[in-house]
Amino acid sequence: MTRDAITKADEGKRVLNTDGTEVGRIVAVEDGHGYVDPDPGLTGTIKAKLGWGDVTAAAHPLDEGSIDEITDDAVYLRGTL
Repeated sequence: MTRDAITKADEGKRVLNTDGTEVGRIVAVEDGHGYVDPDPGLTGTIKAKLGWGDVTAAAHPLDEGSIDEITDDAVYLRGTL
């Protein structure tokens, strides 16, 4: 199943550029925007997967217009982050 709208269920997923390069993970979703941390570390990844993630200074906002598709495992971007 694929979709293009980001939800809290996507926290912890890998974020990939169009060429398949991993650029980080979704660490939080707030008001329809995902926040991508380029290097969340093990603790940050686990917290995000549990829905306990928070927006850090290193996190970049990601709006739905930047998303090509969302699968069970990853968020694929239309371009690069």
